[in-house]
Amino acid sequence: MDKNRLWYIEKQVERVIKGLNGNNMDGYFVQDEDELTNKLKEFIKEGETIGVGDSVTLDETGVLDFLRSGKYIFLDKYDKNLTKEEKKEIYIKNFSTDTFLCSTNAITESGELYNIDGNGSRVAPIIYGPKQVIIVTGINKIVKDLEEASRRVRSFAAPIDAKRLGKDTPCTKLGYCVDCKSKERICNSFVTISGQFIKGRIRVIIVNKDLGY
Repeated sequence: MDKNRLWYIEKQVERVIKGLNGNNMDGYFVQDEDELTNKLKEFIKEGETIGVGDSVTLDETGVLDFLRSGKYIFLDKYDKNLTKEEKKEIYIKNFSTDTFLCSTNAITESGELYNIDGNGSRVAPIIYGPKQVIIVTGINKIVKDLEEASRRVRSFAAPIDAKRLGKDTPCTKLGYCVDCKSKERICNSFVTISGQFIKGRIRVIIVNKDLGY
């Protein structure tokens, strides 16, 4: 990477981590998947129960394969053999896991996490339940403030994710959000996490790559 661009990114990440720390959350910056895996090994003990939220980032970085190593009790929501009821049961179990992993739709330089969710199965465990929450995100998710976060998710992340999920919504045809009333819309819960009571319960690992949507 160009050294000047790297300098800019590092300064931006410094602001995010400072913001996270001020909001009682912990922030970390890693360069690649290997460093990410090493961080996860620091934070997750073998034999612990792990849950995940829907995330392209976790797949792209190899985190899902890492969790499938057999060293953890992984509640694998991606198991193709799961019935609808079994998957719903996993969503409920995620609240009592040792660690819940997912990504975020946007993170502000003030250390706020901004997410839009369809049924709440991803954002709810971030807010409450698991002993530890680890957010893995790429540098492309960093925004200046909540206004930019909302604009990013509505105009970019949500339409692409709806397309990935095969939803029959206006955004999958137009390529942008029109705040529809479709029964298949994935933009049902708009959640901003500005802080935590428990210091370090939420850890945010920023990877120096463009990841997910």
